[in-house]
Amino acid sequence: MHASLLIAAKDLRQRARDRSAFLLAIVVPFALAAIFSLLFGPASTPRAFEYAVVDQDHTAVSRTFTDEVLGALHDQGVAEVSKLDEEQARAGVRDGDLDAAFMLPSGFAADVASPRPAELRVVGSADSPTGTVVARSVARSYVRGLDAARVSVAAVQASRPGLTPAEIERVAQETVHGVTPVAIEDVSATTRVLDTKTYFAAAMAVFFLLFTVQFGVSSLVDERAEGTLARLLAAPVRRWAILVGKLITSLVLGIVSLTVLMVASSVMLGADWGDPLGVALLIVAGVLAGTGITSVIASLARTSEQAGAWQAVVAVTLGLLGGAFFPVRQAGGMMADLSLVTPHAWFLGGLGDLAGGGGAVQALPSVAVLLGMAAVTIGIALLRTDRVVAP
Repeated sequence: MHASLLIAAKDLRQRARDRSAFLLAIVVPFALAAIFSLLFGPASTPRAFEYAVVDQDHTAVSRTFTDEVLGALHDQGVAEVSKLDEEQARAGVRDGDLDAAFMLPSGFAADVASPRPAELRVVGSADSPTGTVVARSVARSYVRGLDAARVSVAAVQASRPGLTPAEIERVAQETVHGVTPVAIEDVSATTRVLDTKTYFAAAMAVFFLLFTVQFGVSSLVDERAEGTLARLLAAPVRRWAILVGKLITSLVLGIVSLTVLMVASSVMLGADWGDPLGVALLIVAGVLAGTGITSVIASLARTSEQAGAWQAVVAVTLGLLGGAFFPVRQAGGMMADLSLVTPHAWFLGGLGDLAGGGGAVQALPSVAVLLGMAAVTIGIALLRTDRVVAP
């Protein structure tokens, strides 16, 4: 191991003087993560819908909808609700200042208490289809409650035919007040989806990981062409010790790269990677898996140009399949299944599991899969030591 450590120390000193290593390991992935966050962050960050309510009825029934139903949306941060007249509301929807407007016409409460159809209109903006759909869903939910209330009033009338109109209206008012407002449930803690800044920071970090760790194992191909490897083999150093030294170089470069990117993105971009222990386990396991993949490629290549080309193709292909540029696993289908063969998908999936809470234990399944990939690929490279470490 002493020889392996000396070889790794020599390679790390060389890489410390090589600016291309810093560019690929830290500068480029951080810059791309910052650019993607600026481009896609505002589009993916949810905002409160802008709604207006036009209450032309001014009764307890209309106030129930305004204060309780729409009030629940406001309290949950789903929507900002303004009370406007009809002309202002329609102008706001038309100009795009409002996502939708609810119209409660005069006589709404009287219609609810009678056999006549009650009308609750929703005027939606063509520029906000999502906001309009949500507004219609809210209105339909409330109308279903009103229908139940009207059935209750009809049942009371049938059982007590002597009720006066005033008593019927009182029963209707009491029943409408019992209509449950629209329920809003916050499930963000259980969705296990990374926010935009964290996703792109982690995705760029793991995408460039394969390019970073190649500086260790792939240097064997360069040293073979330069004649340095022949001199190493002439020294009293075992071949496996040379390969282990190169693997250590890749591990150190990969761990340093991911750690620096994690800290930098957290401080400068506001990313939240999750539980530190869980992140540390994912980083080590991910670097081991990436190192194993590059070591297998290096064992198959005959020249440095061939090794570089193959590693670039594999890195880009695995990055695309693994969701380095878009969340493939959320799309489902065959692409989601194919992503499971990549370390990128398991690394990002582990971070997503950490985002759901529960501590480092949530990342253990992803860590186990990454370690399995590392064991298989590094094992193959070690079995091919005579082929990799050959003059």
